[in-house]
Amino acid sequence: MAPFKLAHLSDPHIPPLPRPRLAELASKRALGYVNWTRNRHKYQRRDVLDMLVADIQSQTPDHIAVTGDLVNLALEAEFAPALAWLEGVGPPDRVTAIPGNHDAYVRATRHRFGEVFSPYLGDAPAATTFPAVRRRGPVALISLSTAVPTLPLMATGTLGRAQLAELADVLERLASEDLFRVLLVHHPLSSKSRVKRMTDSKALLALLKRHGVELILHGHDHVHSTMWFEGPNGQIPAIGVPSASALAHGRYPAAAYNLFTIEKDNSGWHCEQTVRSLDNASQIRQIKHVRLT
Repeated sequence: MAPFKLAHLSDPHIPPLPRPRLAELASKRALGYVNWTRNRHKYQRRDVLDMLVADIQSQTPDHIAVTGDLVNLALEAEFAPALAWLEGVGPPDRVTAIPGNHDAYVRATRHRFGEVFSPYLGDAPAATTFPAVRRRGPVALISLSTAVPTLPLMATGTLGRAQLAELADVLERLASEDLFRVLLVHHPLSSKSRVKRMTDSKALLALLKRHGVELILHGHDHVHSTMWFEGPNGQIPAIGVPSASALAHGRYPAAAYNLFTIEKDNSGWHCEQTVRSLDNASQIRQIKHVRLT
């Protein structure tokens, strides 16, 4: 069997930001809009995002995972362009998307991600609930949502008891199948930031210690990241990636994506990670290749 290739990008924060109506700024969005107009529009670039997606497609992955923050302020006017962009990335059977905190920025539109992107969430008709499972060749993609509206200046995420309980059942069911399990979640499972953390990450880590997965993919922090967490049969790699539309700025690296090559032989599963990133010459090139398992 040929190796399975899984591409991973995150946090495209699809530019440009539509001009909001005044009434839409009577909320947390006001601060977010100020941040966009003063800072973020300078380094969240559509040309960068398009270049990255074109490079992903040139690698002919079997599937593409997008781990959240497709939009910026969850304005109603952002969702149709975001869907058009996602359709350009690939069809629903070849692309899986999950929400990030910016996709549920305020209560008024927190439901819109599930409504607009439902074909990209799971295989069941009109799938809008999490966890969602997709089987693609030897891979099981397990999607979670940490996307909840938060107070101004907060960017935390929460799974909640119901989603954690269902995840335990999902992992128990998958344990009997010969699949490489990939967990998709927006927030990292460990964070030093009180305002950006996953509030119930300890419960998720305890669950993974019992049931395990083979790989965890996330976004949110806009940096390259590799962390290892305890599973029932060894360490589980958790991989983060920079924003898919970003120019390098401050401590944040330029746009990048991960490409995972997954295969199995008599000794078990093997997974290799290749990182491709925007360089100083505005070209996408390989910056890392490592064997994870």
